[in-house]
Amino acid sequence: MERKQGEVDHLERPSPLTDKERVMIQDSWGKVYQNCDDAGVAILVRLFVNFPSSKQYFSQFKHIEDAEELEKSSQLRKHAHRVMNAINTLVESLDNSDKVSSVLKAVGKAHAVRHKVDPVYFKILSGVILEVLGEAYPQVMTAEVASAWTKLLAILCCSINAVYEELGWPHLSTSTG
Repeated sequence: MERKQGEVDHLERPSPLTDKERVMIQDSWGKVYQNCDDAGVAILVRLFVNFPSSKQYFSQFKHIEDAEELEKSSQLRKHAHRVMNAINTLVESLDNSDKVSSVLKAVGKAHAVRHKVDPVYFKILSGVILEVLGEAYPQVMTAEVASAWTKLLAILCCSINAVYEELGWPHLSTSTG
């Protein structure tokens, strides 16, 4: 069944992370986060090159087609830094479900209400994150670690979709207040 733009996917919520999965995610993230700016830029550039429709939400660089030019964009670099810091907060807070929930609610609400981002892009971004980290950190992203990250990103997508649903997506008012 084809999904219409604006529909929120109803994903089955994955089981919670095990202690072992949390540790694997946190250990692997420690290695990735040492190069957070480069990793973040690589993730966003891959997203925008492979899924150009995702650039529609970024007036500062939505018309840039060239990957090298995208990499140089200060606005893209700033957003990549924010994305990586949000992931870092989540990973550091995996033992605190209230903090994780709070961060995901804030991210979901901002992207739904203020930026009007279709929630499907979180699912797309999750796939890009896994792809880029697997290529850039093959010694870190073993099959077992990648499986734990897949589960974490599925939890993230489900949580953000739930925020969108609570907000009445796609029937959000056009006001930003």
